[in-house]
Amino acid sequence: MSAVTNAEAEADAPAATQVADADASGGDDDNMAATADDAAGTARSFDAEVSRRRTLAIISHPDAGKTTLTERLLLYAGAIQKAGAVRARGNQRRTTSDFMAIEQQRGISVASTVMTFEYGDNLAVLLDTPGHEDFAEDSFRALTATDNVVMLIDAAKGLEDRTRKLFEVCRLRKLPTMTFVNKMDRPAMSAFEICDQIEAEFGLACLPIVWPIGDGDRFRGVYERSTQLVHLFGRADRTGKANDLGALPIDDPQVLDVCGEEAIATLREEIDILDSCGHTYDADAVAVGDMTPVFFGSAMTNFGVELFLKRFIELGLPPTPRESSVGAIDPCASQFSAFCFKISANMDRKHRDRVAFVRVCSGTFVKGMKVSHSRMPGKTLALSRPTQLFGSERETVDVAYPGDIVGLANPGTFAIGDTVYTGDTRVVFPGIPAFSPELFAYIKNTDTGKYKNFNKGLSQLLEEGAVQLLYPRGDDGQTEPVLAAVGALQFDVVQQRLRDEYGVETRLEPLSYSVARWVVGPGDDPWKALDAAGRLFNVMYAKDRWGRPVLLFKNAWNLSQLATDAPDLELQSWSFAPDDVVGRK
Repeated sequence: MSAVTNAEAEADAPAATQVADADASGGDDDNMAATADDAAGTARSFDAEVSRRRTLAIISHPDAGKTTLTERLLLYAGAIQKAGAVRARGNQRRTTSDFMAIEQQRGISVASTVMTFEYGDNLAVLLDTPGHEDFAEDSFRALTATDNVVMLIDAAKGLEDRTRKLFEVCRLRKLPTMTFVNKMDRPAMSAFEICDQIEAEFGLACLPIVWPIGDGDRFRGVYERSTQLVHLFGRADRTGKANDLGALPIDDPQVLDVCGEEAIATLREEIDILDSCGHTYDADAVAVGDMTPVFFGSAMTNFGVELFLKRFIELGLPPTPRESSVGAIDPCASQFSAFCFKISANMDRKHRDRVAFVRVCSGTFVKGMKVSHSRMPGKTLALSRPTQLFGSERETVDVAYPGDIVGLANPGTFAIGDTVYTGDTRVVFPGIPAFSPELFAYIKNTDTGKYKNFNKGLSQLLEEGAVQLLYPRGDDGQTEPVLAAVGALQFDVVQQRLRDEYGVETRLEPLSYSVARWVVGPGDDPWKALDAAGRLFNVMYAKDRWGRPVLLFKNAWNLSQLATDAPDLELQSWSFAPDDVVGRK
């Protein structure tokens, strides 16, 4: 894929997302609709474009091999020629999805990444999510934008903590979930044991699509149940495709020669058990996340990855209806709608750009179209420079359909959770909340000469959701910013990105608070409600980026004590971007 990265030719172009008065845009609606119809009908019908799309997110515990699986899927789709290494050494190729410097240095994903690629007649949009618990919010946001989930499990460890927590979100949204049991080339739990664990803990009916032949050094491939063929693989260069020895009947002499009599006898017994006692495929159960198709393989050595990709395209769901303020919106509806689930700063570091990741939910997106913004009544946005995303690479896109994720230049117009739409009826998709942080620290700029870069960096990273930012209530000049995070690694990421991307060295001064709550009532003015509660002890009064009151408590006991000291005060542990920004106090 060729990349267009807001390069020198466009460096002086106006901001891609332009705001105009609503009454100034009325004359362009018919032309834009005609453009959309023309674009939709050039190669495939609109319905065909929607039905061929598959959006998926991969979830797992750290080190289960999520980014490695992502690279192998891209390799087999032909989107890259060689798969990269999570921890590249020397001249090794680095991964496509982990392109940030801190990700390459630490060998972990710290932000979700979007990659769009063709596979056969289908188009896949893949989201590689962070596995580390400190970046759970980014994973949660990615799960709001997907139609399918791949749950990656380490064959030696089974279900792990982060997998359990992320699956709770999938179950809540009734997302269809497929399971890929990874690292079968290492000593592993039995396949039956893994399936039993999934069924017992998650209440999911497991339907093995393929079944492993051995594990560790004795792993010889997988048996595909629907075709009754054995897929044999030989080890190959880890950056290239596996040496596929072919799909052969189980009684073929080559299968016996490669696997051995004992392994084939065991395989026959296990297949008999699955056929007689296992579940049968239920498309409705898969669609609502009550049944999980299960695959086995090894991403690092490419066992079973291409077979999984083929079957995912067959079994995965195309874009589905989404709930909104006006009811469920069908993806094939003519009215365009989309929502922003992620913002990324400095994807093009030369121009300090900010990109809003927008998931198209219905209708046709056309370059230059004018849309309404859910938080800006009476205004329209002209979306004039959209891009398609592939890791850190971008190329301009003229048309996009439901299921696609489009990158929009963001001059401060978008916040995470915003909805854009066409038509006279206001549409709002469910917001994406910011959750209660647990760690707090003043962040100090050690070089007063870098004051402008310091403020700009904090502002852009705040929009991105890399961390939350608070200020003491009386800090009207915003000179004492407080970083608020879920985990300590978020602090490290912010400091390193400020240093690498903005040239600013910083120092942290930790605060002894561990709980945050937003004041929401009683009444319409939360500041007035807070003042009416009287003086509160062992509490820090702060305000968020929107100027709304936030209380910091040293521990859960102090929070519970507030119920006695101020029983009428209404608190909540999450926040959404408001329609109208509250004045700072």
